[in-house]
Amino acid sequence: MNTPTQLPTKPTRQTVSIAARVERLPLCSFHHRFIGLISLGGWFDFYDIFMMAYIGAALQHSHFLTLQEFSHMIAAGFCGMFVGTIIFGMGSDYFGRRTSFVLMLLIYSAFTLLGAFAPNAWTLILFRALAGIGIGAELVVIDTYVSEMVPSRARGRYVAITQLVGFTAIPVVALLAKFLVPTHWLLEGWRWVMVICAVGAIFVWYIRQRLPESPRWCESVGRREQAEFIMQAIERQVEMETQKALPAPEPLSVRPVLRMPLRELWQPGYRKRTVMLMIFHMLQTIGLYGFANWAPTYLLKQGKSLGQSLEYGFLIALVSPIGPLLGVITAERLERKRALVALSLLMATTGLGFPYASGAVAIVGIGACLTVFSYWFSAVLHAYQAELFPTRARATGVGFTYSWSRLSAVFSTLIIGYLLTKGVLAVFILMAAAMIGVALVIGLFGPKTNAVALEEISG
Repeated sequence: MNTPTQLPTKPTRQTVSIAARVERLPLCSFHHRFIGLISLGGWFDFYDIFMMAYIGAALQHSHFLTLQEFSHMIAAGFCGMFVGTIIFGMGSDYFGRRTSFVLMLLIYSAFTLLGAFAPNAWTLILFRALAGIGIGAELVVIDTYVSEMVPSRARGRYVAITQLVGFTAIPVVALLAKFLVPTHWLLEGWRWVMVICAVGAIFVWYIRQRLPESPRWCESVGRREQAEFIMQAIERQVEMETQKALPAPEPLSVRPVLRMPLRELWQPGYRKRTVMLMIFHMLQTIGLYGFANWAPTYLLKQGKSLGQSLEYGFLIALVSPIGPLLGVITAERLERKRALVALSLLMATTGLGFPYASGAVAIVGIGACLTVFSYWFSAVLHAYQAELFPTRARATGVGFTYSWSRLSAVFSTLIIGYLLTKGVLAVFILMAAAMIGVALVIGLFGPKTNAVALEEISG
C-alpha cells in the first residue's frame, strides 16, 4: 500500500490503515455532499414504504383491495424486503457499498412504477413484493455506507441526519395522498402518488452515480490499490476545502478478511450481538411499523370517514421529522443503548392510549407523540446496529439481523389484519408488549457504542 505523503517515515500497515485516515478527517463539505446524496435516496425509500399507509386506506374504501388483501400487500412488501436484505444487503460485503446502493435504488423505483399501473389487487401485491427487494437492501446499505465514510465522533449524528431527511417524506406523501386520492386525471389519484415516487427515485439514481465506493470496504476485502486511490482523492478534496494539511492518523488496527462474513457472525466475539439484534428486530418492527403502516386504517375501523382518516393521518405525519431531528440533536449526547430503552417504553405506553382517543385533538395529539417517539427510536437504531460488526462483515451483520425485522413484519402484518377484526385495542396491546421486550433485550445485552471507532467496537 502506498503511504500518504504527509507521513515522514515508513509506517506499518496498522498506522496507515484507511480506517485511521477516515477517522482523522475534519468534517467538511465533502461529508455534507455525501450525506446529501445518500439522504436523497433514503427520502424516496421512506416515501415508498409509508405511502401504502395513506393510499391503502383509499384502496380499501374504493374496494380495489379488501382489508385482507391490504394486509397481504403490506406483508408482501416486507417479504420482498426480507429477500432484498438477505441477498442484496448482505451482498454489499461482496460487491461493494456503492454498487449495491445504486442498483437497489433502480430496482425499487422500476417496480414501484409498474405497480402504479397494476390492473388488479394481486398484480399490485406482486409488484409491491418486488419493489420491497430494493427497499430492504437500500436501507441496510445506507446505514453501513454512512458508518464507514464518517468519523466516529459524528457517526451517530450523520446516520440520524439521513433518517431526518428520510422522514420528511412522510408528511409529503400524506399531503399528496390527501389531495390526489380523490382526483381522477388520466389515472386514479392513488396511482399518481406511486408514479411520483418512482420518477423521483430514478432521477436520484442518476445523480448518485457520482458517489465514491467505501475505501474502508475496499481495504477490508484486500483491494488496497483501489482503497488507496479513493482515499487519496478524498484527502485531496478535504484539504482543498479546508485549506489545511491533514493531521497524521492515529494507530488503528484493521484485520483483512479471514473467513466468509456470514460465518463470522457466529464467532465468539459476535455471536451474542447477532442473537441480541435478531430478537431486537423481530420485536421492534411490530411497534414501529404496526402504527406507521396502519394508522389511517385504524381510523377507518374506528368509524372515521376516508376524508377524516386522511386528514388526521396528514396532521400526525407533519411531526414525522421531529423524531429524527431529536435523534440528530442527541446522537452524540445520549448513549444510544439507553436511548433505545427509554424510547421503547415511551412507545409502549403512548400507543396504549391511542385506541381510547375519540376526538380530533386526542387522536392527533396521541398519534403525533407516538410518531415522534417511533421515528426518534428509528434514527437511533439505524446508527446503533451498524456499529456492532466489523467492516469486513458489517453489511452482512446488519443485513442478516435486520432481515429478521422484515420476516417478523410479514407475520405480524397478517396478525394485525386478523386482530383488527376484533378491535383496535388488541393491536396496540400486541405493539406495547413487543416494545417492552425491545427495552429488555437492549437493556440487558446491548453494548455501549458512542464516540468509539468502529474498529474498536468490533475488535
